[in-house]
Amino acid sequence: MAHPSPSLIGRRVLVVEDEYLIAMDMAHSLQQAGAEVVGPVPDVEQALALIEAAPLDAAVLDVNLRNEAVYVVADRLRERGAPYLFATGEVQIADRSDYRSRPKLEKPILGTELVRAVGKLLPG
Repeated sequence: MAHPSPSLIGRRVLVVEDEYLIAMDMAHSLQQAGAEVVGPVPDVEQALALIEAAPLDAAVLDVNLRNEAVYVVADRLRERGAPYLFATGEVQIADRSDYRSRPKLEKPILGTELVRAVGKLLPG
């Protein structure tokens, strides 16, 4: 069993992923590392509602949500000062430097890889 990562204990991490099994896998990995998972949610509307509901420490965003791009969620997180990364099977991230400069994990993603990447987003 993985030991909780000190950087994730008690941290609120939003998971936005439309593939149920992948979402559950991500949530489980983050919870095992001590994070409080917000969601997971499969679409932009629910993600935006959760961002408004309570502060978040970080987020993991699938780029393509049932043919709806997640970038409006990324923009809102940036406005709120919450770091995020993209977890995607998409080869191309939108052609804006603020998106391309974000960390990106390519699917399939190992739980340890996800936990390490989210930990790097967080200060201290």
